[in-house]
Amino acid sequence: MTHSEQRKYLIDRLIDEDRRYRNFEVPEGEKEQKDLLRSLMNVRSPKPISKDFLDIQDEYLAAERDTLGVTDGEALAPIPSNNRIVLWQGDITTLKVDAIVNAANCALRGCFYPLHSCIDNIVHSRSGIQLRLLCDDIMNKQGYDEPTGRAKITPAFNLPSKSVIHTVGPIITGPLTKKDCELLASCYHSCLELAAESGCKSIAFCCISTGEFHFPKEKAAEIAVATVKEYLATDARIERVIFNVFSSNSLEIYQRVLGL
Repeated sequence: MTHSEQRKYLIDRLIDEDRRYRNFEVPEGEKEQKDLLRSLMNVRSPKPISKDFLDIQDEYLAAERDTLGVTDGEALAPIPSNNRIVLWQGDITTLKVDAIVNAANCALRGCFYPLHSCIDNIVHSRSGIQLRLLCDDIMNKQGYDEPTGRAKITPAFNLPSKSVIHTVGPIITGPLTKKDCELLASCYHSCLELAAESGCKSIAFCCISTGEFHFPKEKAAEIAVATVKEYLATDARIERVIFNVFSSNSLEIYQRVLGL
């Protein structure tokens, strides 16, 4: 089965699952098909799926991963003042590290909005359907929403990292409070502690809460850097922390906060 045939197979199987999609016409274009497949994966509720589907999905996503390219976190240069801290601009889902951090919502099952640009959506889209199924199982057993400031770890499935650490950051709807800052710091500390307990030597952080959750970027970077430095000063289990930024604006903020 070619790569395009795999994509069409996955689309057809997901359409067949839901009667609402039965009369849907699959577009001919590659980009349109890729967007449709991702959308169908985004909106799919956590429910059983065949091993055949997952096997083909894994082959397809592995090829997509290889096309995007993989960045080895160990090859990235640390900042001059601390050889355990790295600042890197790029796509966190292409990083080969022990763990990447996903800024999740309290349901912890991923983003259900088709093609949404949040990291939660992209992580689940590129990891595969297994991630939502596992997160659903974890949350059903927990029996309540994930508290803000806490973290859970899962395999990364089809991502180049070994694990994904999911954390729920504070949502800012008014003036920033001391409690908001404490909760954001707790996110970073919880992720670091969970990573260390799980045997991870390297971890890459996204800019938690600064997107859809509207935490001010400058203050968030200050909290992130301060919390990580404080943790590394007392715990040698984590050998490398990567601050991952996507936009040039965030890069400039972290450069300023890190004194680069």
